[in-house]
Amino acid sequence: MLAAERRDHLLGLLAREGKVVAKDVAADLGISEDSVRRDLRDLAAEGLCQRVYGGALPVSPAVAGYADRRAVAPDGKRKVAAAAAALVRPEGTLILDGGTTALAVARTLPHDLACTVITHSPTIAAALLDHPRAELFLLGGRVFKHSAVACGAAAVEAAQNVSADLCLLGVTGVHPETGLTTGDAEEAAMKRALAARAAETYVLASSEKIGTASRYRVLPWERITGVITDAGPDDPVVTRLSELGVEVLTAG
Repeated sequence: MLAAERRDHLLGLLAREGKVVAKDVAADLGISEDSVRRDLRDLAAEGLCQRVYGGALPVSPAVAGYADRRAVAPDGKRKVAAAAAALVRPEGTLILDGGTTALAVARTLPHDLACTVITHSPTIAAALLDHPRAELFLLGGRVFKHSAVACGAAAVEAAQNVSADLCLLGVTGVHPETGLTTGDAEEAAMKRALAARAAETYVLASSEKIGTASRYRVLPWERITGVITDAGPDDPVVTRLSELGVEVLTAG
């Protein structure tokens, strides 16, 4: 089989089955695992898959730049945002992560809602400036422009000195095997710091993130309360998450 044919075969497997297991492909095609791993390295370098131990998973489209991500799955993000905003109680304290889905949450919160919002995202804070009864706390640090959020040691230290009833956390990948992932190590550390300061943490996961993976792990399943997604309950990844005991809130 030619290299181009192997590449098409691997991409087809990712599309149909949601993963590639290198040893299985090697056995099916009668080639070495090294050849499969080399092909996967090439595909990963082009941004067409995310390599993991033993093979590869679909790469998340949410690792694109912030401006580009605003055009990805806007309807799904609005559905997730509406379900997430309904969890915010009057007089409650919310930690709201950055990202385009979190921005949709901020824009969905009732204009007259009395609450406290803690965020490390300047765009989130700006979106809530005209909410007269929302108290805002902006955590500072080095601005990671890719996601328009503060990260790094100063931001993590600031996060360790707050507490909240609810944390709404964004990720770029949600997969039963690799868990919750994102594309930057410092951003992953900041997300862990934020989640640790809330009584409940729900992950914002519009359907394009379901079944995909990024490079850095954020949290294990047992550290979150649940996942909010517009993916249907019959989605095989959603079904698997439910089997693992993860609470899945379907955003209609």
